[in-house]
Amino acid sequence: MEIVKDIYLEGERPLYARHGLRMERVTIGPGESAVKEGGDIEAVECEFRGKYPFWECDGFTVRNCLFRDGARAALWYSRGCKMYDSLVEAPKMFRRISEVYLENVKLPNAQETFWDCDHVVLRNVETAKADYIFMHTTDIDIDNYRQQGNYSFQYAKNVVIRNAVLETKDAFWESENVTVYNSRINGEFLGWYAKNLRLVNCEIGGSQPLCYCENLVLENCRFLPDADLAFEYSTVQADVIGHIPSVKNPTSGRIKADSIGEIILDSNRKAPADCEILLRA
Repeated sequence: MEIVKDIYLEGERPLYARHGLRMERVTIGPGESAVKEGGDIEAVECEFRGKYPFWECDGFTVRNCLFRDGARAALWYSRGCKMYDSLVEAPKMFRRISEVYLENVKLPNAQETFWDCDHVVLRNVETAKADYIFMHTTDIDIDNYRQQGNYSFQYAKNVVIRNAVLETKDAFWESENVTVYNSRINGEFLGWYAKNLRLVNCEIGGSQPLCYCENLVLENCRFLPDADLAFEYSTVQADVIGHIPSVKNPTSGRIKADSIGEIILDSNRKAPADCEILLRA
């Protein structure tokens, strides 16, 4: 394996199309496509400042690295990416990548990240300013995750999330086959137009949650005081612990809670309009 270490590189394509490369304490300065078209690459304690370093790469591992703001769009159109113990300050990361694994990674400027990816695994990851994260991404497995950023997981499919705190409005919009366990989801318009959304042991906040859903399931969930006007035009099976502020015009299914502040069933109901709404005895 070729080793490059303790060096500063900049300009266009300084390590272009290298295979079997280990980078140790390398700084990539201004320029483009530093490691593009490479494969079997390991970067350890490196700093990236230039654009597009990892494009069209097959198999690369990043450990204890720093991606500065100038390294935006650093990881696109690649396969087999693993990242550990790193800080990513740049936006628009991880696009059209297959097989991504992140562990102990922070992304404080994560807008428009993880677009059109597949087979994504996150462990102990934090994101902020993460508007439109995970758009059109499939086969996602997340555990121990914190996110601040709106419009997340739009059009995502086949997602499992555990032990997360999601501060996000319009989350899971038109998503499909999403299950969330033991998490807090806070933000208005949660899950609109989702298919097969399942929430288990979750805390839900934000106005007008879970409307226009198809085959929605809630198990042992709780609603925060601002989570009003829930379930409009949804087909739902919901078992809620505690109080639901209000329920409006669910289409069908069954909703059960300890108490409900207001039940709105008006002339705008849609067929079959046969949802059972029950209070726990």
